Amino acid sequence: MKRPMLGLSIMAEADFVSAILPLMQNNSIDVLEWSFDTLYHTHEPDWLRDLLNFYAENGRLIGHGVYYSLFDAKWTERQEEWLQKLKEEVRLRKYNHITEHFGFMNTENFHQGVPLPVPLHSTILQIGKDRLCRLQDAVNIPVGIENLAFSFSMDDVKEQGIFLDRLTEDTNGFLILDLHNIYCQSCNFEVGMQEIINLYPLDKVKEIHLSGGSWQESVYGKKQVRRDTHDDVIPQDILSILPSVLKQCQNLEYIIIERLGHTLKTEQEKVDFLNDFNTVKMIIETSELKLREGSTWSKKEMKLSEKPLEDLVLYEEQSRLTKLLFDKAGSEVIQGQDFHYFKTEKWDPEMILTAQNIIEKWNPY
Repeated sequence: MKRPMLGLSIMAEADFVSAILPLMQNNSIDVLEWSFDTLYHTHEPDWLRDLLNFYAENGRLIGHGVYYSLFDAKWTERQEEWLQKLKEEVRLRKYNHITEHFGFMNTENFHQGVPLPVPLHSTILQIGKDRLCRLQDAVNIPVGIENLAFSFSMDDVKEQGIFLDRLTEDTNGFLILDLHNIYCQSCNFEVGMQEIINLYPLDKVKEIHLSGGSWQESVYGKKQVRRDTHDDVIPQDILSILPSVLKQCQNLEYIIIERLGHTLKTEQEKVDFLNDFNTVKMIIETSELKLREGSTWSKKEMKLSEKPLEDLVLYEEQSRLTKLLFDKAGSEVIQGQDFHYFKTEKWDPEMILTAQNIIEKWNPY
């Protein structure tokens, strides 16, 4: 019976390396995912370079981009530079596929940005398709997109699966289904995880992400807000639904567990992390799966316009929204903005505040 490969998103911190050493020693890590653009401006440690190269040479390395920013309405030099560096990366190292995040982050200091959602609108969809086609044009391996955890409203939650399906149709792209991202939406908008999962084109899911997160206290005296912070154990609700999800995603190839490298300092945290890994491994081994045999991938012919698609009205709104969030404008001020694309009047005040806290943490200006 075919089963998905189980692996980790590799981190460069010493605490992380120490935590995963038992898994490395018993050859439990089938595949590594590397966020290749996180160390573009720094030197890879020798041990990390050798480890990545080893997995690449054995056909067990997948790439995960963070900073391309798929829905920036204005094409900039940094996106051009990002694609050039990606070409160099895949020339030096063999990746099975490359993925990126849904959303936009149009800040000057983009390496400290955070992706924000965009509404399902024909103009925004076309910009996303243009950016995804340029990404696919740069490499000769499959390209996929990951669902986003953060949502301003229930509309964002309901639309994302449809949006991702339409976004990937021109490139024969695939999806990462991040179950903790789904869990965040489930908690924050009080809707069942399976109900959200049902909105996604599960036949396009080639990879699943698993992680933990944290709770943020509500300033409105309501329930806590769930954040995708990658700094704790995988919630039991996710582990409980995983067997069912595995059965629904019949083209699944990889399951990746994510944890920030600096969050595994204590022995208990390391033990909990290993327990999560072994629990997921057992679920994979004991689940009755009906995975299809992977078909041979071929690059789809695409017609790229000479000039990248732009929309200056959307760009102005993205810039204004990011600045308003950074400046901690009141939720009433943001809800009262006269936006063409963003329907801020429908946004949950709690989620506006959460976005402000996230942006403040990453300090994009």
